[in-house]
Amino acid sequence: MSTREFLLPDLGEGLTEAEIIAWHVAVGEHVGVDQVVCEVETAKASVEVPCPYAGEVVELYGAVGDVIDVGKPLISIATTADNGPDKLGPAPEEPADRARLDAEARNGAAKAGAAKSGDSKSGATKSGAVLVGYGTTESTGVRRRRVVSGFGGHAAAPPRVHVAPVLPPANGTAPNRAGATPVAEPESEPTGRKNGGRIAVVSPLVRRVAKEGGLDLASVRGSGPEGLIMRRDVEAALAAPAVAPGSVTSATSVTSAATGITERERVPLRGLRKTVADKLSRSRREIPDATTWVDVDATGLMELRAALNRDASERKISLLAVLARICVAGLARYPELNATVDVERQEIVRYSDVNLGFAAQTDRGLVVPVVHGADRMSTEELAAEFERLTAAARSGSLPVADLTGSTFTLNNYGVYGVDGSTPILNHPEAAMLGVGRIVKKPWVVSGAGGDELAIRQVTQLSFTFDHRVCDGGVAGGFLRYVADLVEEPARLLRGL
Repeated sequence: MSTREFLLPDLGEGLTEAEIIAWHVAVGEHVGVDQVVCEVETAKASVEVPCPYAGEVVELYGAVGDVIDVGKPLISIATTADNGPDKLGPAPEEPADRARLDAEARNGAAKAGAAKSGDSKSGATKSGAVLVGYGTTESTGVRRRRVVSGFGGHAAAPPRVHVAPVLPPANGTAPNRAGATPVAEPESEPTGRKNGGRIAVVSPLVRRVAKEGGLDLASVRGSGPEGLIMRRDVEAALAAPAVAPGSVTSATSVTSAATGITERERVPLRGLRKTVADKLSRSRREIPDATTWVDVDATGLMELRAALNRDASERKISLLAVLARICVAGLARYPELNATVDVERQEIVRYSDVNLGFAAQTDRGLVVPVVHGADRMSTEELAAEFERLTAAARSGSLPVADLTGSTFTLNNYGVYGVDGSTPILNHPEAAMLGVGRIVKKPWVVSGAGGDELAIRQVTQLSFTFDHRVCDGGVAGGFLRYVADLVEEPARLLRGL
């Protein structure tokens, strides 16, 4: 028997750390090959991590809430002779072919990086885990369906690489080295307040919401089956009136020593919020951006969309899809804007494919799903892809491949009821088109009888660009061309 350390594997896309949000095993417990041992959250997704070693858990490195660097020990396993190093799949810290993984993930492949070293020995126990950064052949591990409950109608679950964690034994778990006790997650029945008043919570998200609100879960009455505590129960408890006079509240006011101002709370800057902050800060530091804008009569655009959606049996074409078609036409005429700057090599990199990112607000935060190869899609195909990506983003099921690789961003901030914005570029992209709300306004219309005042549907287009890739002439030309197509979308037919 030997002890092997399983290191936190390369999670892909330049991610260097992950936060532990749930343990599914405990010290002394036996685990099998490919059993999910923990769940971690990165800036991109929530990932269930399978261990490629079989044996007894010796040590857990970190408690729930701890941040672990990629390549650092995550768990130690005492392996037997039958599960030695040469009987296992490739070590998880060995990165697989990243380009191939990304391509297969984008096509919905279920396996990647298979049989790199496991095929060399017949009869070997092969790890079937597929995680960004490593992978092996078909799985021999057991997967049990996970019941995701307690969301109260909110689509707040972040995207997951695996969707079926192996659960701890039903007879309880032991605390790990750092003092955190894993929570058993039942397959179909809640734990309930059994065996000494055990709190019925299956969702790490529910525990997190309660923790951030300073709420003791023991005081919450669950509305789920057998007293299971749902997210709506926690939110209702947090929104309840203050406790009776004389009792202590859960929140404590703290006065800042630096400013003398009373602080309400401090929120850790981690996960998606941390990545957004780092990316935007880097964009501001590196990119000398500039913004130009123009008011546009969008009446023709709205009439075109109405005409496209006249047949109720056909797929509805969203406004975003029509605007994306116009963006693609603009980038075909001004390809220098579909680019980025390689700072190290001092080169402007222009792309042949248009991978169109678009901003989508979710319960987890603002994400930018990517329509890969938007320049090769029809308007109907664009509408279908926007629909798919938006639904996946809101449900929290977007894979990493659908959140990376954009070359240009379309930002429809009109959904917030605002007219204009000067956004920060989505680093490392060189340009972003913003569209404000479309509202009825008086507008001067030129006709055969001269100018006259009419009520038209007007919007504001704003264009932010990296001044290193082009000057104002190119940026102004692109924006004017896009504006002309918004006003007269029939001109798109010339390029088809």
